[in-house]
Amino acid sequence: MIAQPPASHFIDGRYHDDPAGAALPVLFPATGETIATLHQATPAVIEAALAAAARAQADWGARRPVERGRILRRAADLIRDRAEDLARLETLDTGKPLQETRVADWPSGAEALEYFAGLAAAVTGQTIPLGGDFVYTLREPLGVCLGIGAWNYPSQIACWKAAPALALGNAMVFKPSELTPLGALKLAEILHEAGLPPGLFNVVQGLGAVGGALVADPRVAKVSLTGSVPTGARVAAAAGAGLKPVTMELGGKSPLIVFDDADVDSAVAAAMLGNFYSSGQVCSNGTRVFVQRGLRADFLDRLAARTARIRLGDPRDPETQFGPLISAAQRDRVLGYIAAGRAEGARLVAGGNVPAGRNAGFWVEPTIFAGVQDDMTIAREEIFGPVMCVLDFDTEEEVVARANATPYGLAAGVFTSDLARAHRVVGRLQAGTTWINAYNLTPVEAPFGGVKQSGMGRENGWAAVEHYTRVKSVYVGTAPVEAPY
Repeated sequence: MIAQPPASHFIDGRYHDDPAGAALPVLFPATGETIATLHQATPAVIEAALAAAARAQADWGARRPVERGRILRRAADLIRDRAEDLARLETLDTGKPLQETRVADWPSGAEALEYFAGLAAAVTGQTIPLGGDFVYTLREPLGVCLGIGAWNYPSQIACWKAAPALALGNAMVFKPSELTPLGALKLAEILHEAGLPPGLFNVVQGLGAVGGALVADPRVAKVSLTGSVPTGARVAAAAGAGLKPVTMELGGKSPLIVFDDADVDSAVAAAMLGNFYSSGQVCSNGTRVFVQRGLRADFLDRLAARTARIRLGDPRDPETQFGPLISAAQRDRVLGYIAAGRAEGARLVAGGNVPAGRNAGFWVEPTIFAGVQDDMTIAREEIFGPVMCVLDFDTEEEVVARANATPYGLAAGVFTSDLARAHRVVGRLQAGTTWINAYNLTPVEAPFGGVKQSGMGRENGWAAVEHYTRVKSVYVGTAPVEAPY
């Protein structure tokens, strides 16, 4: 089960290490066993990564976009050729079941590389006629971009950030979460095998201090973070000190609204996927499930019955459907929220404990609370674990107001057979990413991101072009210049 990479970092086209960096153990969340030991980046490692990126970017940005796209497309093909090995590595790194990592993690990353490979040559400027004179615009790369990843979808996030950055002519230094550092190293290896010139995608490991040093460096032109709201606030403030643009994909407490004319089985399935997939460690999860009162009893009955059939087990077993949380700290945090839900009077419908026989590793059962009130802690704060809160509502007007009564605004979903109502409600929900009669589907072709405290900017889709390029206007004069003096 050892997953030890050749070295801790990937810089300037090769694996790199500095044993002077503090040890960074990597644990298999299902058992707590150490599967690799890396070293955190020292100042020398950080300098090497930034210097390599700055050196390589100018030539890369001057290349024909179709040439850049060709390399990314080859990388996508290599990911697909090695799908099984990469899925197994992702399972070791994150604890997610193999049946998830085979379909949701690296496959999404390959789609991002493929999409932006095709988009690269289509990014052009405008011509603006001015009656003789004219202006044309250019879209230029920003330079060195910094990507900071989260631990829940580490390889997907690395691809989602690297693909547009590289396709549009930038270099990237990427810092994975210290809890899941392995996938980004594989991505760097694959990109360079596909023909990416050295220095354009560098991976450095470490805790927040490493990220802070990277954000503050004047060679970094832009920062893209996926993480928690507190981390986002700190990174945005540090980037703001240098007037660096940022994109932030942060947390949420998203509403999933189920009207009484909905397809009940589909709504139940969506609620389960939006709370229990990846053991609930998904930023866009619909953790506040609002069910119209007339449907509540049927919804809860079907939900409880299906939840009881979820198969917990070794994430390496293809039959396992539900795995552990990422760490002991996260397990304890989730158990603390479950205790708060009980103490504040929510009704426990399912779960609520560490599964029997799962004392090794970081496990919490799929948990459902009903009778949840808006002012309860579990209804207000992001838990980031397998804890579903079911709330009752009566009217459309009421549920929209309650759904929006949160500082977050990442995602939202609506289930109803009345499509006029669905579009009307979605139009009023304060969220950046929404679904009608579906949940948590995030194709790379569509922009993804939040509003309010859930972030700024967008990942994926054409919208990403705006965040990895800058516009230059060129005024062309066609007549003699006159002056009044």
